[in-house]
Amino acid sequence: MSINMAEFHQVFFEESHEHLENMEQLLLALDLAAPDPEELNTIFRAAHSIKGGSGIFGFTALTSVTHVMENLLDKTRKGTFELSSSVIDLLLRTVDTLSHILNLYREEEPIDWQQVEFAKNQLVAALNGEPFSTQAAKVVETANQEKPAAVSTNSASQEDASFGFFEDEVELGLVDETEHFGFFDEAYTAKEIRVEDIHSNAADSATHAAVSDDELGYGFFESLTAESFANELDALSTPIQNVQVTDKPVYKTLVEQSDAKTARSKKPPKDSAQLKSQATTDVKLEAQTHLASSPAMNTTSATPAASSQVAKKASTSTQDATLRVETSKIDTLVNLAGELVITQSMLTLIGNELGGELGERLKTALNELERNTREMQEAVMSVRMLPVSFVFNRFHRLVRDLSEQLGKNVTLVIEGGNTEIDKGMIEKLVDPLTHLVRNSLDHGIEKPEKRVAAGKSEVGVLSLKASQRGGSIVIAVHDDGGGLNRERILQKARENGMALPENMTDKQVWQLIFAAGFSTAAEVTDVSGRGVGMDVVRKNIEALGGRIDIDSVAGEGATFEIQLPLTLAIVDGMSVSVGNQIYILPLVHIIESIQPQTEQLKFLAKERLLRVREEYLPLLNLYQLMEIEPQAKTPEAGIVVLLESNNKRFGLCVDALVGQQQVVIKSLEKHYRRIPGVSGATIMGDGSVALILDVESLALHIKN
Repeated sequence: MSINMAEFHQVFFEESHEHLENMEQLLLALDLAAPDPEELNTIFRAAHSIKGGSGIFGFTALTSVTHVMENLLDKTRKGTFELSSSVIDLLLRTVDTLSHILNLYREEEPIDWQQVEFAKNQLVAALNGEPFSTQAAKVVETANQEKPAAVSTNSASQEDASFGFFEDEVELGLVDETEHFGFFDEAYTAKEIRVEDIHSNAADSATHAAVSDDELGYGFFESLTAESFANELDALSTPIQNVQVTDKPVYKTLVEQSDAKTARSKKPPKDSAQLKSQATTDVKLEAQTHLASSPAMNTTSATPAASSQVAKKASTSTQDATLRVETSKIDTLVNLAGELVITQSMLTLIGNELGGELGERLKTALNELERNTREMQEAVMSVRMLPVSFVFNRFHRLVRDLSEQLGKNVTLVIEGGNTEIDKGMIEKLVDPLTHLVRNSLDHGIEKPEKRVAAGKSEVGVLSLKASQRGGSIVIAVHDDGGGLNRERILQKARENGMALPENMTDKQVWQLIFAAGFSTAAEVTDVSGRGVGMDVVRKNIEALGGRIDIDSVAGEGATFEIQLPLTLAIVDGMSVSVGNQIYILPLVHIIESIQPQTEQLKFLAKERLLRVREEYLPLLNLYQLMEIEPQAKTPEAGIVVLLESNNKRFGLCVDALVGQQQVVIKSLEKHYRRIPGVSGATIMGDGSVALILDVESLALHIKN
């Protein structure tokens, strides 16, 4: 039997990252005065799962670090080791190290064995009550060529072969090998095996099997309960006393026996391709009561699951399950749902042309089809949605470390973490939010003594809130610090040579901080002050089809509000016509639309300006940008749509407004080169193609 373990690596990487994220959150929330035993057990099981899985796949660096970490956590949950804030810091650094090592294995990069040994030594020192460092080891770009003596006996080929678990011939007594599987704390040769030894470890091993998916081999073996495990041991009592030592490799013998057992099994082997995943997302499935009680649902599954969790959920009327699905498959489903919406629109147009009884019957059926299609599209789109807590939960660690570094006492408050957002936006939100959080901690929230002098609590509050507003999601980063300094911002803007109009509103002043290189920090630190970031924040948000606004009150704090579309696959837009063409403008960029009067139009240096409420806005002619013949060649003969992007406001001249609608975005770059001013296309109900305009790109045509 030959199994390609690489096929299952991606599943292990995804699950290990989830374990590490869970460990970090639990460590940050742990009460040192009275640690919750269940939380300690969860942290221990997470480390144990990573250790077992890494052992199966031969990822020795992960196994060696998690083995020592597991020992420390085991003593902690048993009450023989006392946690402290410095130990928590050490464990958090170890989580960082494990995450880095995991990424190296994922990218097939060389392992930094110096970093591995450093992490292990610090954990051992903590276990022995010796001094240790809470600073992470320096991550080098190229790994050391020589491994430490403890692991130098394992060649690279042995690691790739998964410790000879399936092919290499090894001896029974290798302690290093058996450690990596997480099943036993001691190693035995064939001559030393006794039934009593196995029975003494039965309860602990069965517990591990029940709570961790690594011992189940990621679907290779069926679930083993404590009761069935004890029965198996009783059956082994007699034959194990007749064990004979043989020179035949034990692992090879086990594989041959496994082959024979598989051949006798009536169950077909699970197709390994089903477990392959390059980019996965979690899909929540709810099984209704009648399904849970059906015979099909009572069959034994070969997929590993946490027995304790399943037992709890089995008693409820509904059961939540998680299925890993390739993102590409979900994208295909979303596209097909979009195509169905387009087809339904076409049928509606055809139905409107029919009259009589047949036409009425067809319209009734089409109305039902439209309702069902809309519900199906919303259901399919919801599959791509993930809770925004996936992003928010990452900031507990950042706030904890940075506030300590800055000498501030800050509490992070998260609200609306269950608000869902498109999976494609999750990772793209991390960098902008990270910069906003760092700015609030560094510039917004004051030092404790300054807060007390101002009559505030010495503990600052930084809040992350998410909510849904219509077809958009709103994320707010708020701090109760001193707020933005209006005069300081204006002074810095003048020093930078920025042209400022008189009597600027607060909202206009706040927007100045988004200029490239703008910073009001008195000194440059390793946290902020270089003027790099806020302009990038806005560009990243607008690249997602969103916008960012600022509200600030002196002495009370500042709020940065980000408004984003719920999904990247569908956009709410306004249809406009120019000549015989239809274009779509994203609603998020539209301020208003007007039909200008002649007296509102002015010329300045041969550039036409539109005067709107004491403000002069430059104008762009869409027909000139798209090189087509319009019906209205002057602004007063058509409609001007006022747009905003990159802190620029301007008017776009079109022939007419067609209407507001929700459209499915189709990419053009697979078939055509990138077109300036165009971000994509969509298919209208009559089958025609309409281009979706890129307002950010159009704004580049505006002269300062």
